[in-house]
Amino acid sequence: MTQAVAARPTLLSVNVNAVAYLRNRREVPWPDLIDISRAILQAGAHGITVHPRPDERHIRFSDLPALSRLIAEEFPQAEFNIEGYPTRHFIDLVLENKPHQVTLVPDTPEQSTSDHGWDFAADGEMLLPIAEEFKAAGIRVSYFVDANPADPALAQQAGADRIEFYTGPYADQTDPDATIRELEMIRDTANEARALGNLMMNAGHDLTVENLPRLRQAIPDLAEVSIGHGLTADALMLGFPEAVRRYLRVLGHDA
Repeated sequence: MTQAVAARPTLLSVNVNAVAYLRNRREVPWPDLIDISRAILQAGAHGITVHPRPDERHIRFSDLPALSRLIAEEFPQAEFNIEGYPTRHFIDLVLENKPHQVTLVPDTPEQSTSDHGWDFAADGEMLLPIAEEFKAAGIRVSYFVDANPADPALAQQAGADRIEFYTGPYADQTDPDATIRELEMIRDTANEARALGNLMMNAGHDLTVENLPRLRQAIPDLAEVSIGHGLTADALMLGFPEAVRRYLRVLGHDA
């Protein structure tokens, strides 16, 4: 049974990997990642997300200190979120750059994008000491999860402060009945997370202004979404400030 939950605005963190990927196609310094991140935050976004991969095909390791300084010096109310697979190198990058949140994803280096959540039965023991290391440094820990009602409790046991729903299976549906089934799984998983008392919920992957309203109906207390590809695609037509404002309105903010 769906719990009665008061709706609230959802925070927007913009993933700027696509901006960095475009920059990296040529040996030129534009588009300027910092200038665009500044414009995104000036337009009202609540944070910046990056996913530095081992091959640096979009975000470069050298981008992280500059983004961290931008937020600390110009937008101290905003959040810096670094996501990735927790190799020792990634862990050290996060600890050096001190984001507010780290989102751990079970990606392999060759993946083009994240496409599934953690298998906590297999990986929970490996993840727990990593989460404890981050939390000892004052960094919030979020785990990428599938819509599976068993996962929130397992994520919490592995040290999660939050979970981030992998929303690809919902966003990619074209059949109405399949969409309803995905939303029901998300809703059931959110109910289990909520019942734990202190495990907040984020979401990300292929989210758009068109599919966000139904997701927010399924999770009225959704804390944060991380959006990159869809918002960047809109920004090609609208510009980043207007694209950000468009998403903020859908997420329940005056913009």
